[in-house]
Amino acid sequence: MSKRLFGTDGLRGRVNIWPMTADVALRLGLAAGMCYRSAKRRSRVVIGKDTRLSGYVFENALAAGLLAAGMDVFLVGPLPTPAISFLTRNMRADLGVVISASHNPFHDNGIKFFDAEGFKIPDEAENRMADMVLDPEHAWKYPDAAHTGRAYKIKDAPGRYIVYLKNSFPAHLSLDGLRVVIDCANGANYKVAPLALEELGAEVVRIGTEPNGLNINYRCGSLYPEAVASKVLETRADVGLALDGDADRLIVVDEKGTVLDGDQIMALCAQDLMRKGKLPGNLLVATVMSNMALEVFMREQGGKLLRTQVGDRYVMEAMRQHGALLGGEQSGHLIFREYSTTGDGLLAALQILQIMRQRERPLSELAGQLALYPQELVNVHVDRKPPIEETPELAKAVADVEERLGGRGRVLLRYSGTEPLCRVMVEGEDEDVVRKLAHELAALVESVLG
Repeated sequence: MSKRLFGTDGLRGRVNIWPMTADVALRLGLAAGMCYRSAKRRSRVVIGKDTRLSGYVFENALAAGLLAAGMDVFLVGPLPTPAISFLTRNMRADLGVVISASHNPFHDNGIKFFDAEGFKIPDEAENRMADMVLDPEHAWKYPDAAHTGRAYKIKDAPGRYIVYLKNSFPAHLSLDGLRVVIDCANGANYKVAPLALEELGAEVVRIGTEPNGLNINYRCGSLYPEAVASKVLETRADVGLALDGDADRLIVVDEKGTVLDGDQIMALCAQDLMRKGKLPGNLLVATVMSNMALEVFMREQGGKLLRTQVGDRYVMEAMRQHGALLGGEQSGHLIFREYSTTGDGLLAALQILQIMRQRERPLSELAGQLALYPQELVNVHVDRKPPIEETPELAKAVADVEERLGGRGRVLLRYSGTEPLCRVMVEGEDEDVVRKLAHELAALVESVLG
């Protein structure tokens, strides 16, 4: 097909502009139902969403397609992406569906799928569904009228998820005496996250917990950690936690207001697990975007870092292949495979709080061991996305920059899977040189591809 339906994390785009339209969602529901329904029993699908106004559109369109295909639909309302992964497993469903555009503004939305084990479905399954959706002549194999699906609303889903989260926190510990600032980005975790922390004993300061359908991720959440940092200093909190719209990523702020990214959090958690002998092979999985300092840190701690392409689904695939229990992304997707099959911001937060409670030291001391190399990331709007290595001007420029870094830095050009962007990243020891080279390279990318 000439059109591409899925990106690196499901289907995503501007609402009411192809492909994020009701008719595409209806056909996608049909395709998913045809691919995942069982011939031997009634099949189940769990559908959750974040707080975007357009969620109603896609929830109903997807449900109609899935019901018509013969699957029973369980609607759980606004819940984090990792909660849908958990509920799909917990309810023995055949498929889980999340309606969310993660950290994007309210005018975007997206659709992603989990299989019966709670893992994001593979590219091959997405491609099979995409072929059905994009083929206007596709002949749908509808069940007869007696075998269409039923729809149910599950009202206790938030409580089930809270219990699951609390089970990842040691039973002999509590958060009594800790003041925690939580920013839920006016997104999917606006109810569950504060409640879970309060049930464990924390004093919770809430921001980003008043969604109106239009304010998700607006100047709050993981993309705007300065909001949490300011509130931490104002309230003299012990820690600040910033989630994104679907709560599968986490950015942390220490008691001094210092923002810690995914690499720093992974370093802290990996070190803790290695000390306890609970990190198989002392292996941490991250992506090509992770800072070189993380690689050096793991080596110095007696561990090793395995890199994958960008996307938490690829991190998880590598974790499963190599038996790793910890992985993630610099952006804050963190996967603790002992408990979860996908990135979970709140679950990750509980692991950090556990370390703080067990070691009784402030987060600034615990997480301050990883000094990140200067890194400059520039997003460049592009009109096309040819392979970088097949674009002579860019391939030569990358080689030139790497030579100027003298083997003590990295250059990475990669396209966004969900937006018309090329991400230009340069990393090295000298901040001024890194910034200069990144912006020079970004200007060239814009002139060639813009």
